[in-house]
Amino acid sequence: MNDKALLAVSFGTSVPGAEAAIANMENALRAACPDRVFRRAYTSRIICRKLAREGWPVLSPEEALEELAAAGVRDVLVQPTHLTPGDEYDKLCRIAEGYRGRFSALRIGAPLITGPEDLNAVADAVLAHYPPQAGRALLLMGHGSGHIANMIYPALQTAFRLKGADYVLVGTVEGWPAFSDCLDQLRQGAWNSVELAPLMLVAGDHALNDMAGDEPDSWKSRLENAGFSVCCRTEGVGMWDEICALGCSHLRRTEEA
Repeated sequence: MNDKALLAVSFGTSVPGAEAAIANMENALRAACPDRVFRRAYTSRIICRKLAREGWPVLSPEEALEELAAAGVRDVLVQPTHLTPGDEYDKLCRIAEGYRGRFSALRIGAPLITGPEDLNAVADAVLAHYPPQAGRALLLMGHGSGHIANMIYPALQTAFRLKGADYVLVGTVEGWPAFSDCLDQLRQGAWNSVELAPLMLVAGDHALNDMAGDEPDSWKSRLENAGFSVCCRTEGVGMWDEICALGCSHLRRTEEA
């Protein structure tokens, strides 16, 4: 085996078809480091167990690093595909630290959005894929959490405002701004329709159910009950070339450090 490796680490998904966004990002990362053996891992233990039961096993970060060390790899780049440096990224860093003594070099890249340049790049990508339409707002669904990294979502909202894209709103499933905050803004605007889209690497369970599902508590249903015409987009941002390029830029900086 090559003594240099690239380990791409994602949260993971078990939703049929959604894995394509992860694979698209991984292919871009792999192409950016052709001299390294490639491995993938998922940080979600629940998803790893489910995929293993279904006959599609994916390694955990620990298993991947153990396998690379046992194979004699000496230089490892770990590149996360997570959007923010939140809980999953913190967990990945703790895991990697435990293996630092097993390699001559072990470097961990930054998640996709970690600074102002990243915010602007993501905002520009969103605007390119979802241009303004008369009478229609765009509501992005991020994951969100109680982690301090959740502040990236209101920061992204500010980036849209500074670019004059007042039609774009950013909400989260498990953080702030919440859906109710966005609904208040929509009611104050002049929009009669809303386009819903995931601000997530993959369009997984949150996108298909919490956002676009037919249950009464989905964002789609709640918007329709509020009188808006709603259309849903279910494509993870990992399918976009601009987002893949952003991940590769982080990878190159890590390799050059």
